[in-house]
Amino acid sequence: MTNDQERLHLRLAFERPMNWVFTGDSITHGLVHTLGARSYVEHLHEFIRSDMRRLRDVVVNTAISGWRTSQLLQDFKHRVTAWSPEVVVLMIGTNDCSTSGAVPTISEEQFAAQVTEFVARVRSIEAIPVLQTPPTIDVARAPERTRIGSFAQAMRDVAIRDDVTLVDQYARFEEHHADQSSSPLMNDPFHPGTAGHAALAIALIDALELAPYPGNDRVLPRLRSQKAQALASFTAY
Repeated sequence: MTNDQERLHLRLAFERPMNWVFTGDSITHGLVHTLGARSYVEHLHEFIRSDMRRLRDVVVNTAISGWRTSQLLQDFKHRVTAWSPEVVVLMIGTNDCSTSGAVPTISEEQFAAQVTEFVARVRSIEAIPVLQTPPTIDVARAPERTRIGSFAQAMRDVAIRDDVTLVDQYARFEEHHADQSSSPLMNDPFHPGTAGHAALAIALIDALELAPYPGNDRVLPRLRSQKAQALASFTAY
């Protein structure tokens, strides 16, 4: 457990309400590819404010489709600081690793430096940072994002060096299907679908060691069942 996790659990032990900010790119934004179902942030919203019985907590999603870490840094005041967060959860990297488009290509080292600055800014406002690697992608159908694995490793390196809580979504998705071209967790080459968002939420809840209020465990069993059914259906097929 990192020092940040210990701080988080100390804060959770008190009744004082907390603000949770989730930010990043289209995966966290949660549009289109969930096909009308809840995104992983919405699952966390229900888990925190219902199953954990933290009724006065506020869960905010400020992610924007297509964004990179550099843009989040430029808009940090509006995307993060304005919400006075106690916890800031960042999933980023899927666009940062891209070598196409109008935005200049950056190196893994530049990406790591930007994530490091993001963490420092979060800590400067006395909030707890949580980093998430992006899930795996189908690089055959998204060749401009073939560096996704090395960008995930860059984020791991930042987390280890700066003692930041890390949710390794990339490794979790890779466990199920190394070939994401036929994964039931994905809706297209690099966006998780309905079952994929259930998997993202499970990994985050598990990694942060969040526990439901006694006798109020509804969300996590449902998410585990949804993920299991999707994987089983794929295996059967």
